Amino acid sequence: MKKSTVIIPNWNGKKFLKECLDSLLEQEGGAPDIILVDNGSGDGSVSFIKEYYPSVSVIEFQENMGFCKAVNAGIKAAKTEYVILLNNDTKADKYFVHRLEERIGKSEKFFSVSAKMMSLHHPETVDDAGDYYCALGWAYALGKGKKDSEAYSHTRKIFASCAGAAIYRKEIFEEIGYFDENHFAYLEDIDVGYRARIYGYYNVFEPSALVWHAGSATSGSKYNEFKVNFSSRNSIYIIRKNMPLIQRIINLPFFVAGFMIKTLFFAKKGYGKIYIQGLWKGYVLSRSVEGCEKKVKFRGEHLKNYLVIQWELWGNIFRRFISGK
Repeated sequence: MKKSTVIIPNWNGKKFLKECLDSLLEQEGGAPDIILVDNGSGDGSVSFIKEYYPSVSVIEFQENMGFCKAVNAGIKAAKTEYVILLNNDTKADKYFVHRLEERIGKSEKFFSVSAKMMSLHHPETVDDAGDYYCALGWAYALGKGKKDSEAYSHTRKIFASCAGAAIYRKEIFEEIGYFDENHFAYLEDIDVGYRARIYGYYNVFEPSALVWHAGSATSGSKYNEFKVNFSSRNSIYIIRKNMPLIQRIINLPFFVAGFMIKTLFFAKKGYGKIYIQGLWKGYVLSRSVEGCEKKVKFRGEHLKNYLVIQWELWGNIFRRFISGK
Protein backbone atom coordinates (compact mmCIF):
# COMPACT_ATOMS: atom_id res chain seq x y z
CA MET A 1 0.00 0.00 0.00
CA LYS A 2 1.50 3.34 -1.05
CA LYS A 3 1.72 5.97 1.66
CA SER A 4 2.10 9.06 -0.49
CA THR A 5 0.77 10.80 -3.56
CA VAL A 6 3.02 13.34 -5.24
CA ILE A 7 1.08 16.34 -6.55
CA ILE A 8 2.74 18.43 -9.25
CA PRO A 9 1.08 21.74 -10.21
CA ASN A 10 1.96 22.62 -13.78
CA TRP A 11 1.60 25.64 -16.02
CA ASN A 12 3.51 25.53 -19.30
CA GLY A 13 6.25 23.43 -17.72
CA LYS A 14 6.56 20.73 -20.36
CA LYS A 15 10.31 21.24 -20.73
CA PHE A 16 10.83 20.29 -17.07
CA LEU A 17 8.45 17.36 -16.77
CA LYS A 18 10.60 14.52 -18.08
CA GLU A 19 13.40 15.05 -15.57
CA CYS A 20 10.94 15.61 -12.73
CA LEU A 21 8.80 12.54 -13.45
CA ASP A 22 11.71 10.23 -14.25
CA SER A 23 13.24 11.00 -10.86
CA LEU A 24 9.96 10.08 -9.14
CA LEU A 25 9.51 6.86 -11.10
CA GLU A 26 13.01 5.80 -10.04
CA GLN A 27 12.43 6.23 -6.31
CA GLU A 28 13.95 3.65 -3.97
CA GLY A 29 11.17 1.30 -2.87
CA GLY A 30 9.01 2.05 -5.89
CA ALA A 31 7.28 5.02 -7.43
CA PRO A 32 4.60 6.86 -5.44
CA ASP A 33 1.20 7.71 -6.86
CA ILE A 34 1.55 10.86 -8.98
CA ILE A 35 -1.07 13.47 -9.86
CA LEU A 36 -0.24 16.29 -12.23
CA VAL A 37 -2.63 19.24 -12.00
CA ASP A 38 -2.45 21.34 -15.14
CA ASN A 39 -3.42 25.02 -15.02
CA GLY A 40 -4.51 25.48 -18.62
CA SER A 41 -1.07 25.00 -20.20
CA GLY A 42 -0.71 25.86 -23.86
CA ASP A 43 2.60 24.09 -24.43
CA GLY A 44 1.35 20.52 -24.86
CA SER A 45 2.10 19.44 -21.29
CA VAL A 46 -1.05 17.35 -20.92
CA SER A 47 -0.71 15.48 -24.21
CA PHE A 48 2.96 14.81 -23.39
CA ILE A 49 2.03 13.25 -20.03
CA LYS A 50 -0.78 11.16 -21.46
CA GLU A 51 1.47 9.80 -24.22
CA TYR A 52 4.68 9.13 -22.33
CA TYR A 53 3.60 8.78 -18.68
CA PRO A 54 0.27 6.93 -18.67
CA SER A 55 0.67 5.96 -14.99
CA VAL A 56 0.46 9.64 -14.00
CA SER A 57 -3.06 10.88 -13.23
CA VAL A 58 -3.93 14.25 -14.74
CA ILE A 59 -6.37 16.87 -13.50
CA GLU A 60 -6.96 19.57 -16.09
CA PHE A 61 -8.12 23.15 -15.66
CA GLN A 62 -8.98 25.13 -18.76
CA GLU A 63 -7.27 28.26 -17.44
CA ASN A 64 -4.66 29.19 -14.86
CA MET A 65 -6.49 28.91 -11.55
CA GLY A 66 -3.38 29.56 -9.46
CA PHE A 67 -1.16 27.37 -7.32
CA CYS A 68 -3.58 26.98 -4.40
CA LYS A 69 -6.61 25.78 -6.36
CA ALA A 70 -4.40 23.38 -8.29
CA VAL A 71 -2.80 21.72 -5.28
CA ASN A 72 -6.09 21.62 -3.38
CA ALA A 73 -7.62 19.67 -6.26
CA GLY A 74 -4.71 17.25 -6.11
CA ILE A 75 -4.83 16.86 -2.34
CA LYS A 76 -8.56 16.10 -2.38
CA ALA A 77 -8.12 13.56 -5.19
CA ALA A 78 -5.29 11.72 -3.39
CA LYS A 79 -6.17 8.41 -1.70
CA THR A 80 -3.05 8.11 0.44
CA GLU A 81 -2.20 9.06 4.02
CA TYR A 82 0.31 11.68 2.92
CA VAL A 83 0.56 14.10 0.02
CA ILE A 84 3.84 15.46 -1.33
CA LEU A 85 3.76 18.79 -3.16
CA LEU A 86 6.51 19.14 -5.71
CA ASN A 87 7.34 21.89 -8.18
CA ASN A 88 7.50 20.81 -11.81
CA ASP A 89 11.01 22.25 -12.26
CA THR A 90 12.67 19.85 -9.82
CA LYS A 91 14.66 16.65 -9.84
CA ALA A 92 14.26 14.41 -6.78
CA ASP A 93 16.95 12.28 -5.17
CA LYS A 94 16.07 8.57 -5.26
CA TYR A 95 15.49 8.53 -1.46
CA PHE A 96 13.40 11.73 -1.50
CA VAL A 97 9.98 10.13 -0.90
CA HIS A 98 11.24 7.55 1.61
CA ARG A 99 13.07 10.12 3.74
CA LEU A 100 10.03 12.42 3.87
CA GLU A 101 7.71 9.54 4.81
CA GLU A 102 10.15 8.32 7.43
CA ARG A 103 10.39 11.72 9.11
CA ILE A 104 6.69 12.62 9.12
CA GLY A 105 5.90 9.18 10.51
CA LYS A 106 7.88 9.98 13.67
CA SER A 107 5.03 11.99 15.21
CA GLU A 108 1.32 12.52 14.62
CA LYS A 109 1.92 16.16 15.59
CA PHE A 110 3.99 16.72 12.45
CA PHE A 111 1.80 18.45 9.87
CA SER A 112 4.54 18.78 7.28
CA VAL A 113 8.15 17.99 6.51
CA SER A 114 10.12 20.19 4.14
CA ALA A 115 12.82 18.75 1.89
CA LYS A 116 16.21 20.35 1.35
CA MET A 117 16.13 22.18 -1.96
CA MET A 118 19.36 22.76 -3.84
CA SER A 119 19.94 24.77 -7.01
CA LEU A 120 19.66 22.62 -10.12
CA HIS A 121 22.14 24.77 -12.05
CA HIS A 122 24.51 25.31 -9.10
CA PRO A 123 24.26 22.06 -7.10
CA GLU A 124 26.53 23.27 -4.31
CA THR A 125 24.13 26.17 -3.56
CA VAL A 126 21.17 25.95 -1.19
CA ASP A 127 17.77 27.02 -2.53
CA ASP A 128 15.72 26.40 0.62
CA ALA A 129 16.68 24.89 3.98
CA GLY A 130 13.47 25.65 5.84
CA ASP A 131 11.01 28.55 5.76
CA TYR A 132 10.59 31.11 8.51
CA TYR A 133 8.31 34.05 9.22
CA CYS A 134 9.20 37.00 11.45
CA ALA A 135 7.60 39.98 13.19
CA LEU A 136 8.73 42.32 10.41
CA GLY A 137 6.07 40.70 8.23
CA TRP A 138 8.75 38.94 6.18
CA ALA A 139 8.95 35.31 5.13
CA TYR A 140 12.32 33.91 4.11
CA ALA A 141 14.03 30.68 3.15
CA LEU A 142 17.02 29.83 5.32
CA GLY A 143 20.24 29.41 3.40
CA LYS A 144 18.91 30.61 0.06
CA GLY A 145 21.79 31.42 -2.27
CA LYS A 146 24.38 30.22 0.25
CA LYS A 147 26.96 27.52 -0.26
CA ASP A 148 25.85 24.28 1.37
CA SER A 149 27.34 23.62 4.80
CA GLU A 150 26.84 21.80 8.07
CA ALA A 151 24.48 24.58 9.18
CA TYR A 152 21.89 23.36 6.67
CA SER A 153 22.32 19.65 7.38
CA HIS A 154 20.36 19.14 10.61
CA THR A 155 16.76 18.08 11.13
CA ARG A 156 14.92 20.83 13.02
CA LYS A 157 11.54 22.41 13.58
CA ILE A 158 10.79 25.29 11.21
CA PHE A 159 7.98 27.81 10.94
CA ALA A 160 6.52 26.35 7.74
CA SER A 161 7.43 24.03 4.88
CA CYS A 162 8.13 25.24 1.38
CA ALA A 163 5.34 23.80 -0.76
CA GLY A 164 7.80 23.40 -3.61
CA ALA A 165 9.00 20.14 -2.05
CA ALA A 166 7.27 18.96 1.12
CA ILE A 167 5.12 16.19 2.53
CA TYR A 168 1.87 16.86 4.41
CA ARG A 169 -0.37 14.72 6.61
CA LYS A 170 -3.58 14.79 4.60
CA GLU A 171 -6.10 14.40 7.43
CA ILE A 172 -4.90 17.59 9.14
CA PHE A 173 -6.08 19.67 6.18
CA GLU A 174 -9.61 18.66 7.15
CA GLU A 175 -9.06 20.24 10.56
CA ILE A 176 -7.18 23.44 9.71
CA GLY A 177 -8.37 24.03 6.13
CA TYR A 178 -6.68 23.61 2.77
CA PHE A 179 -4.44 26.07 0.96
CA ASP A 180 -6.23 29.42 0.89
CA GLU A 181 -7.23 30.09 -2.71
CA ASN A 182 -7.44 33.82 -1.99
CA HIS A 183 -3.63 33.77 -2.18
CA PHE A 184 -3.57 32.55 -5.80
CA ALA A 185 0.23 32.24 -5.44
CA TYR A 186 3.01 33.17 -2.97
CA LEU A 187 3.05 32.84 0.84
CA GLU A 188 0.28 30.24 0.73
CA ASP A 189 2.68 27.70 2.26
CA ILE A 190 3.60 30.09 5.08
CA ASP A 191 -0.12 30.63 5.69
CA VAL A 192 -1.07 26.95 5.90
CA GLY A 193 1.98 26.21 8.06
CA TYR A 194 1.02 29.14 10.31
CA ARG A 195 -2.49 27.74 10.72
CA ALA A 196 -1.08 24.34 11.62
CA ARG A 197 1.07 25.98 14.29
CA ILE A 198 -1.96 27.77 15.76
CA TYR A 199 -3.67 24.39 16.04
CA GLY A 200 -0.67 22.90 17.84
CA TYR A 201 1.04 21.00 15.03
CA TYR A 202 4.65 21.28 13.87
CA ASN A 203 6.58 21.66 10.63
CA VAL A 204 10.00 20.07 10.26
CA PHE A 205 13.00 20.36 7.94
CA GLU A 206 14.57 17.09 6.75
CA PRO A 207 17.95 17.64 5.04
CA SER A 208 18.33 14.04 3.86
CA ALA A 209 15.31 14.45 1.56
CA LEU A 210 16.94 16.18 -1.40
CA VAL A 211 15.62 17.87 -4.52
CA TRP A 212 17.31 20.08 -7.08
CA HIS A 213 15.27 23.10 -8.15
CA ALA A 214 15.59 25.20 -11.31
CA GLY A 215 13.80 28.14 -9.67
CA SER A 216 11.60 30.97 -11.02
CA ALA A 217 10.46 28.68 -13.82
CA THR A 218 6.86 29.87 -13.78
CA SER A 219 7.07 33.55 -12.85
CA GLY A 220 10.18 34.07 -14.97
CA SER A 221 12.73 35.72 -12.66
CA LYS A 222 13.60 36.47 -9.05
CA TYR A 223 11.80 39.83 -9.19
CA ASN A 224 8.95 40.68 -11.56
CA GLU A 225 5.64 42.52 -11.39
CA PHE A 226 3.59 39.34 -10.91
CA LYS A 227 5.67 38.11 -7.98
CA VAL A 228 6.08 41.50 -6.28
CA ASN A 229 2.36 42.24 -6.62
CA PHE A 230 1.11 38.97 -5.13
CA SER A 231 3.85 38.67 -2.51
CA SER A 232 3.17 42.14 -1.11
CA ARG A 233 -0.60 41.64 -1.26
CA ASN A 234 -0.41 38.35 0.58
CA SER A 235 2.06 39.67 3.17
CA ILE A 236 -0.72 41.96 4.46
CA TYR A 237 -3.45 39.36 4.10
CA ILE A 238 -1.57 36.73 6.11
CA ILE A 239 -1.21 39.09 9.08
CA ARG A 240 -4.85 40.01 9.52
CA LYS A 241 -5.94 36.47 8.75
CA ASN A 242 -3.82 34.69 11.35
CA MET A 243 -3.22 37.23 14.10
CA PRO A 244 -5.81 38.35 16.66
CA LEU A 245 -6.07 42.12 17.16
CA ILE A 246 -3.87 42.30 20.26
CA GLN A 247 -1.07 40.47 18.46
CA ARG A 248 -1.29 42.83 15.50
CA ILE A 249 -1.03 45.81 17.86
CA ILE A 250 2.00 44.33 19.63
CA ASN A 251 3.77 43.78 16.32
CA LEU A 252 2.71 47.05 14.66
CA PRO A 253 6.06 48.85 15.16
CA PHE A 254 7.87 45.87 13.61
CA PHE A 255 5.43 45.74 10.68
CA VAL A 256 5.88 49.47 9.97
CA ALA A 257 9.66 49.09 9.97
CA GLY A 258 9.54 45.91 7.88
CA PHE A 259 7.25 47.26 5.19
CA MET A 260 9.15 50.54 4.97
CA ILE A 261 12.41 48.66 4.40
CA LYS A 262 10.77 46.51 1.73
CA THR A 263 9.26 49.55 0.03
CA LEU A 264 12.69 51.17 -0.25
CA PHE A 265 14.21 47.90 -1.43
CA PHE A 266 11.70 47.43 -4.23
CA ALA A 267 11.81 51.11 -5.16
CA LYS A 268 15.51 50.64 -5.92
CA LYS A 269 14.61 47.61 -8.06
CA GLY A 270 12.04 49.66 -9.98
CA TYR A 271 9.03 47.96 -8.37
CA GLY A 272 8.20 50.45 -5.61
CA LYS A 273 4.80 51.40 -7.03
CA ILE A 274 3.86 47.77 -7.66
CA TYR A 275 4.86 46.84 -4.11
CA ILE A 276 2.77 49.62 -2.53
CA GLN A 277 -0.21 48.77 -4.74
CA GLY A 278 0.12 45.15 -3.59
CA LEU A 279 0.06 46.20 0.06
CA TRP A 280 -3.16 48.13 -0.56
CA LYS A 281 -4.69 45.15 -2.36
CA GLY A 282 -3.79 43.00 0.63
CA TYR A 283 -5.58 45.39 2.98
CA VAL A 284 -8.66 45.40 0.74
CA LEU A 285 -8.63 41.60 0.52
CA SER A 286 -8.26 41.18 4.27
CA ARG A 287 -11.34 43.40 4.81
CA SER A 288 -13.43 41.79 2.08
CA VAL A 289 -16.13 39.19 2.63
CA GLU A 290 -14.00 36.39 1.18
CA GLY A 291 -11.02 37.52 3.26
CA CYS A 292 -12.98 37.70 6.49
CA GLU A 293 -14.44 34.25 5.88
CA LYS A 294 -10.92 32.79 5.94
CA LYS A 295 -9.81 34.54 9.13
CA VAL A 296 -8.64 32.12 11.81
CA LYS A 297 -11.00 32.42 14.78
CA PHE A 298 -9.23 32.93 18.09
CA ARG A 299 -9.77 30.12 20.58
CA GLY A 300 -8.67 30.19 24.19
CA GLU A 301 -7.39 26.63 23.92
CA HIS A 302 -4.83 27.87 21.39
CA LEU A 303 -3.47 30.69 23.59
CA LYS A 304 -0.29 28.79 24.46
CA ASN A 305 0.36 28.21 20.76
CA TYR A 306 -0.06 31.92 20.00
CA LEU A 307 2.45 32.78 22.72
CA VAL A 308 5.00 30.29 21.39
CA ILE A 309 4.51 31.59 17.85
CA GLN A 310 4.94 35.20 18.98
CA TRP A 311 8.23 34.38 20.67
CA GLU A 312 9.39 32.76 17.43
CA LEU A 313 8.31 35.78 15.36
CA TRP A 314 10.65 37.95 17.40
CA GLY A 315 13.43 35.38 17.41
CA ASN A 316 13.17 34.90 13.67
CA ILE A 317 14.10 38.56 13.13
CA PHE A 318 17.52 37.80 14.58
CA ARG A 319 17.72 34.51 12.69
CA ARG A 320 17.05 36.41 9.46
CA PHE A 321 19.90 38.87 9.95
CA ILE A 322 22.34 36.41 11.51
CA SER A 323 21.83 33.93 8.68
CA GLY A 324 21.75 36.62 6.00
CA LYS A 325 18.57 35.05 4.57
